[in-house]
Amino acid sequence: MPRQADPARRVEVIDAAIRHAADVGFAHLTLRGVADAMAQSTRVVTHHFSDKLDLISAMLDRFHDREKHSLRSDAAWSDPEIPVSRIVEAAWNRTLSPSELPYTKLIHEIEGLAAAGHTPTPIPGFLADRAAFVAECLQARGAPREEAIALATMLNAAYTGLQIDHLTTGDHARTKAGLAQLCSWIDRAVATVTP
Repeated sequence: MPRQADPARRVEVIDAAIRHAADVGFAHLTLRGVADAMAQSTRVVTHHFSDKLDLISAMLDRFHDREKHSLRSDAAWSDPEIPVSRIVEAAWNRTLSPSELPYTKLIHEIEGLAAAGHTPTPIPGFLADRAAFVAECLQARGAPREEAIALATMLNAAYTGLQIDHLTTGDHARTKAGLAQLCSWIDRAVATVTP
């Protein structure tokens, strides 16, 4: 009888794949490379994932879950009295911190490859789920659902663009000023659509 897959071990493999991809780049991710990074045989990886696409899908889900957990851990997330800008600024500082930066770069690499049509699997759910998640925060502050989705989509796109600008140009002052404008905009926009 085949051995049952251990859910905790599966998460270990996903986390190892994420670390490995952060080191070598998403485009160079292989099942063999993940196994080597774990000092294990490829069988350890294929026991949990049928192929690279299955692993990539799990990695994207894990990224999304980790980001949701980080945002929900911020007391401001569930307190509608605290402006959304406070959450945006905290997320910016966290995702550009030395411990998170490799993963932030990896996310942007995946987004860029997907936009160019160079990912082995489409990732629209990853982006749509992100918008729906952020919209929940805006709805908790009184924004109607449709407006919250639209504002979350715009916020995520502008935030991502600013981060990519920051990472590629190194112009911290200009991108931080852009972030300040984005933060002012989202607070005004939520206030405007709130009945």
